[in-house]
Amino acid sequence: MPTQPVVNDTPGKLIAVEGLDGSGKSTQVYLIKRWLELSGYKVFFTEWNSSSIVREATRKGKKRNLLTPTTFSLIHCTDFADRYERNILPMLKAGFIVLADRYKFTALARDTVRGCPLDWVDQLYSFAFQPDITFYFSLPLRTALDRILAGRPALKYHEAGMDMGLSPDPVESFRIFQGRIHQAYEALARKHRFTRIRSDRPVEAIQEEVRELLRERIDLAQYRAVSRWILP
Repeated sequence: MPTQPVVNDTPGKLIAVEGLDGSGKSTQVYLIKRWLELSGYKVFFTEWNSSSIVREATRKGKKRNLLTPTTFSLIHCTDFADRYERNILPMLKAGFIVLADRYKFTALARDTVRGCPLDWVDQLYSFAFQPDITFYFSLPLRTALDRILAGRPALKYHEAGMDMGLSPDPVESFRIFQGRIHQAYEALARKHRFTRIRSDRPVEAIQEEVRELLRERIDLAQYRAVSRWILP
């Protein structure tokens, strides 16, 4: 059975960004982070698959092609749980705005596409708070694919979904894999009521929309660390 989302009951706010590779989410969350920091707000940033205790095991497993869909899912959840307990939760309790470049929804999309049962993955991450806001940077699948393929000299094995046997051609495998992830994200966006941001627009226009939404939904004054200049 699907688990019920855990509501954030801490003084802090949890903001997650999700979307396909090439959607511009990492650029936007970095700009949000700098804006909040320079405006004197208490902000903490965390990104997917960045735990120091798991990184080396993940690298070796990928290099030797040892990761099954289940072990892939479990190792990413271990990474997430470590960051959640050491960083995310303490910072929320300390009254920070926590910005997450990808959150548990990345696993719900990718792991289920690789064949893991949705209810099982959902249960793995049942300890984690539901974000106060989840920005979903959406754009046509073709646009996202073109952005990635134009900017990469070569696709990585797992990035292209080659472990799934979708196609012997890395580019075609990547297209199929990303197409399935796109469908999974669309379903998650409806179920969890993501805040959809059209990301096939100029960076500045997207950033202004995101900032305006943050001003509307969060009392930012509560998170001011020091008296500093306020950026518009």
